[in-house]
Amino acid sequence: MLVFRGTSQPAPSATVLTIGNFDGVHLGHRALLARLCAVAGESGLPPAVLTFEPHPREFFAPESAPTRLSTLREKLELIAEDGIELAFVCRFNRAFASLSADQFIEDVLVKTLRVRHLIIGDDFRFGARRAGDFALLQRAGESFGFRVEAMASVVEGGVRVSSSAVRDALWTGELERAAELLGRPYVIDGRVVHGDKVGRQLGYATANIRMKHDRPPLLGVFAVEVTGLGGRPLPGVANLGYRPTANAVLRPILEVHLFDFAADIYGAHLTVRFLHKIRDEMKFPGFDALKAQIARDVDTARQYFKL
Repeated sequence: MLVFRGTSQPAPSATVLTIGNFDGVHLGHRALLARLCAVAGESGLPPAVLTFEPHPREFFAPESAPTRLSTLREKLELIAEDGIELAFVCRFNRAFASLSADQFIEDVLVKTLRVRHLIIGDDFRFGARRAGDFALLQRAGESFGFRVEAMASVVEGGVRVSSSAVRDALWTGELERAAELLGRPYVIDGRVVHGDKVGRQLGYATANIRMKHDRPPLLGVFAVEVTGLGGRPLPGVANLGYRPTANAVLRPILEVHLFDFAADIYGAHLTVRFLHKIRDEMKFPGFDALKAQIARDVDTARQYFKL
């Protein structure tokens, strides 16, 4: 997949396009992307996505913006897996936010992205003060020569699939429900870096994974699988949080203990799949109590994997 930063460079060809934040790339997003690829295949044009960085709600109200499900890198990787060929990452700033709906259509969609067929979600709004809607896009399509269609929401288990629903499931520890809404387990990517070696002192060496998530959508102790270290996923147990007992931190960190694994993996880029929540993070009276609880967590995770 080719990734373009900004919208100053014209698309290399006419496109079949969709627009959105795609946070988490859940089942609703994936249905839209599948339709996009089908239309692109019929028309002989590349399927393309326009997305935004930062999330518009982070720009307008950073204090109340929702927790991100995916970093930009994770989002682009997931979009690429669904067959998208072109991704345009638009910097959402004051100048872009002030574009009128008509300016957005003419300058971005027509002149830069060379849209021939546009597919949007049924709740899509755009332009300054969110003045643009599906009806305006249809009228513009008649003028500029592109078709427009809207995708209905996807419902799973009686619930509209949305990034908010995924966040709620993750925060309450319903990882299996989150996986149903996403169509896969929730994942966090990161590179293994040196930590303070506390896990080793406790008898459970951990990989300290540097995350780009300042506010991850879940906290606690989890049964996980890790990919990036060979051909098959490796099972383990992870702590994602602030380590209130051992060297408490201000920014959450992700530490993973892999079962029956002892290689040096510093610098490796790993993907952690969160499969099952074991417990909330808690503060213990001392290292002995913490070590005993970690042993129980490891046993619980091994039982989950039937090891």
